[in-house]
Amino acid sequence: MIATRSFVDLHCHTSASFDSLASPRSVVAAAARRGLTHLAITDHDRIDGALEARDAAPAGLSVLIGEEIRTRDGDLIAVFLSEAVRPGMTAADTITAVRDQGGLVGMPHPFDRFRGSLAGSAAPRNLEALAASVDWIETWNARIMFGDGNQRAAELARAVNVPGVAVSDAHTATEVGVAYTTIEGSADSADDLRTALAAGPALIMGRASAYVRLVTPVAKAVNRVRGRGRVPMERPA
Repeated sequence: MIATRSFVDLHCHTSASFDSLASPRSVVAAAARRGLTHLAITDHDRIDGALEARDAAPAGLSVLIGEEIRTRDGDLIAVFLSEAVRPGMTAADTITAVRDQGGLVGMPHPFDRFRGSLAGSAAPRNLEALAASVDWIETWNARIMFGDGNQRAAELARAVNVPGVAVSDAHTATEVGVAYTTIEGSADSADDLRTALAAGPALIMGRASAYVRLVTPVAKAVNRVRGRGRVPMERPA
């Protein structure tokens, strides 16, 4: 029997998100061109873009119906949904709501201080408890621009023994699949994906999105220019 290998991107946005202009059709077309077998469409607090993407997906690409959910404590990713999970609940209640649908839960960019990340509001002990209750942690998010957020996420995943994944967090079609996770096995169902992730991803591939590669040098240059204009404070006598 030939073993199944899946190439999965578990975090991607379409124009159903307020911060993306990429049509669902363009996103799935890009995913298929780049060899992905599974793409989770995780628009902010809604699933209609994911449903449209599923209907437009070419042969060989499976779209996972997902959502990036704004909880009271920070963002969570859900996949294998049949209906949208309402935002604004606690993280714990949101996880329960996803589980009630038979879905899986991921923790996105937990240490990205520029987005609604769980580490921004959860105390360290509570963060570890939440991390231990999800199915994966994003240990490489291609849209993290500054700092060591991906490294800290990898350390958290190891500490709580939860699988780490790489994701594109694409908001444009050009970003789809710049980061992805290769697993041995299928990702066609929640049980399949959970089992494959628990066995350990075969390969995590991650590079920064074109957006990050463009914006980060500009932001660093601006900070350097700003720094030149600062007047150093005199030491107190």
